[in-house]
Amino acid sequence: MSSFRKSLLAAILKHLLRGKSLIQSVFAFWISPLSSPQKAPSSTQSSTQSSTATPGAVDGTGQTTTIPPAVRSSRTARGDFLREAEALLLGPLAGDGLLRLSRALKAQFRERLQSDPACMLPSYNHRLPRGHETGRYLAVDVGGSTLRVALVELRGQGEDVRGRESEIVSMKSYPIGMDVKSLRGVAFFDWMAARIVETLEKESRPNGSVASVLPMALAWSFPIEQTSLRGGLIHDMGKGFRAADGLVGEDLGAVIEAACRRSALPAELCVILNDGNATLLSCAYLHNSTRFGLILGTGVNIAAYLPVPLIGSTKFGDRPKEWFDEARSVIVNTELGMFGKDILPVTRWDALLKKGHSRPDFQPLEQMVGGMYLGEIARFALLEAIRTTGVFGGIVPESLNSPYSFGTETMSLIEGDVSLTMEKSISLFSKLHPSPHIPTALDMAFLRDICALISRRSAAIVAASLHAVWELRLEGIRESMASSESSAISTAEAEKEVALERTMVSFNGSVIESYPGYRAMCQQFVDELVAAGGDGKPGARIDLVPAKESSLLGAGVALAAAVSEAA
Repeated sequence: MSSFRKSLLAAILKHLLRGKSLIQSVFAFWISPLSSPQKAPSSTQSSTQSSTATPGAVDGTGQTTTIPPAVRSSRTARGDFLREAEALLLGPLAGDGLLRLSRALKAQFRERLQSDPACMLPSYNHRLPRGHETGRYLAVDVGGSTLRVALVELRGQGEDVRGRESEIVSMKSYPIGMDVKSLRGVAFFDWMAARIVETLEKESRPNGSVASVLPMALAWSFPIEQTSLRGGLIHDMGKGFRAADGLVGEDLGAVIEAACRRSALPAELCVILNDGNATLLSCAYLHNSTRFGLILGTGVNIAAYLPVPLIGSTKFGDRPKEWFDEARSVIVNTELGMFGKDILPVTRWDALLKKGHSRPDFQPLEQMVGGMYLGEIARFALLEAIRTTGVFGGIVPESLNSPYSFGTETMSLIEGDVSLTMEKSISLFSKLHPSPHIPTALDMAFLRDICALISRRSAAIVAASLHAVWELRLEGIRESMASSESSAISTAEAEKEVALERTMVSFNGSVIESYPGYRAMCQQFVDELVAAGGDGKPGARIDLVPAKESSLLGAGVALAAAVSEAA
């Protein structure tokens, strides 16, 4: 019997990670021995047990252990807590709830495309790569903690280069510590230019000079007011950086080019783009049906290739007439995290997170799906459960009282532990959150269930967001077909876009890449929404595809497309 139950539990846990019902598949297993008739003990067991022993559960050795009434009550309370948690976190998304959320998000997207200056921001990228761009390009990625400089080689699409269509052939990474963050104004950009020169030493001519003018693309992870494909006004950078000191309002491209000249590097900055755009473009080079880029790590964002007529005229700023003459669709930075106010179902744990947040209403959707916040939601739920159900011995580890002390990385490791003993999870939790009570396998299984509910809700909301922007794009294309504006999509092009059987969403980020089962859950929700919504071509699909090293590869692709267009 013990062997059978071990096998059954292992199968249930694997089912859990594939997104099956948590309460029915996991916790019911632990509760069932308490509510179902037990086999009579053997003669050997009966000689060592009291005749009035409370019915018990079979432990890992095959022995029946006595379960006191207080423990039975505690287990019942745990089950009640999980059932309520499932109702709060996933109940609003059950049935047609997720489709209704998608439609509500779509309405918000459409409204804010008209005039909101903080989100739905059109880039200057109005053409997707065709896949035949070739060459070697310099790509620079400036992030919050690392500068990366790379040479990206594009080889086009062909049988002879299959799997090697785009590659980073040379790259160096440089940590950006507090000493570098403290560099003020042009000093930071001089440091940056010197690192570019260092990376390119192998590409130099014998006399040490670099070939003529070197075109360069920049993936910039900080706010700028983009004024062209290659320029943008510098804003305060945050995250401890002093590089903007004295340069706010200056053109980023001009500042970087001047620093390169001071380092004897004749570089021309041709393209500036953000990480969402880069993720979309890096995959579009390989798959010509890519229309969206998803970033899901600490935060969340979607880049979407949308018809120009969907976007309010004030969003475009002062662009030349030639741009509008050519642009039919454009990559839009949605700033997805800002959406969802008044339409996302907020639990009491979400409310506690908001209460302690400096800007509680700034990014309501990100607060429910981003890696920065998932662990914090789980922390609030766990604190309540410890105090009300007796889980973890009814003792709150002191460290858990600190905000953001239960990280999403820890949460993912616990959810990924499908062992019966959960020894790794127990060891990890005890190390991070010491307590007089040593967690049991039951404690950790309970916490794993909480984590799974929270991650599943996150995947469902991200899926609803993708479905919403996909439907919005199709609606915009159909509306453009009937428009007489110069930016309207031609009938032939529109029909081709509407007829796409497979739309690709390239993704990047620690949560969707590394959280156990997350990508599969998100894809399952997307599939169900496409089937239920019925807005695309019969049999249409939205497929999530990974975009490795997308910041650098996407910057290289954007540069190649710009060079090709100018030629």
